[in-house]
Amino acid sequence: MPESAESFDLITMGRIGVDLYPLQTGVPLPQVESFGKFLGGSAANVAVAAARLGHATAVITRTGNDPFGSYLHDALKEFGVDDRFVTPVDAYPTPITFCEIFPPDDFPLYFYRKPKAPDLEINTDELDFFAIRAAKIFWITGTGLSEEPSRSATLAALKARDKSGTTVFDLDWRPMFWKDPDSARPYYAEALRHATVAVGNLEECEIATGVREPQACAQALLDAGVELAVVKQGPKGVLAVHRNGTTAEVPPVPVEVVNGLGAGDAFGGSLCHGLLSGWELEKTMRYANAAGALVASRLACSSAMPTESEVDDLLARG
Repeated sequence: MPESAESFDLITMGRIGVDLYPLQTGVPLPQVESFGKFLGGSAANVAVAAARLGHATAVITRTGNDPFGSYLHDALKEFGVDDRFVTPVDAYPTPITFCEIFPPDDFPLYFYRKPKAPDLEINTDELDFFAIRAAKIFWITGTGLSEEPSRSATLAALKARDKSGTTVFDLDWRPMFWKDPDSARPYYAEALRHATVAVGNLEECEIATGVREPQACAQALLDAGVELAVVKQGPKGVLAVHRNGTTAEVPPVPVEVVNGLGAGDAFGGSLCHGLLSGWELEKTMRYANAAGALVASRLACSSAMPTESEVDDLLARG
């Protein structure tokens, strides 16, 4: 574990919670009899995914001051993610998320984040701006922009970061956290001004840019200020376009899907791995796709994040 903030390859900032996943597949929630408990939340999962690939990672977030909050601290440390920036909020419980599992493409989510999730109580005056600037990659999400004080803290972190190193904006559109898309777009635009990489699916790109066609999405994200636009196209794979003109479009890796919910976070952790390794764009996209496919073939999210050897093996099998 890093002794100083200068040691971090990746710091993520945003959502954390407890995922309670059915241990019965294809069963509606009212009929589910047992659940597995897992660390969840996109920012936490991306940090776990990168840690599994050998990187020093930390997450900036908040939990409730309750047993579930203690569980999340224990889980982060078990996964090798530094929890020094994870603090308790007395006023709100640690959020939990249920899902239903109907493979291959239906995984409804039920967020229990009321009256407010602790991870939206991140305050600007509590941030370690030195650590944020020193990290090789800093990763923020759209959910962190949905409410105050997290919104101001996220934007302050981006401004302090000032595009030093790589700054990733995971568009992470969750409509249940916003009043309407129009209220989100100005904050997304402000975050894009300070990011060097943007990652999102077609719906998320449309929220951020107002367009939905993949090439148009990529160009709009570049025009908004980033250097690399990564557009996930579902069954059509992923399109990545760099400001220098480099383009990579790679198909998905076919697997038997068990639970598709963690695939995007595995993709994110592996995207960071490729960026930190200095790989060419196409290699990074193929690797990230493979990592996402591996997690989609497993039940859990955080505990399903693959190791380097597992991703290499899948790629070697073609």
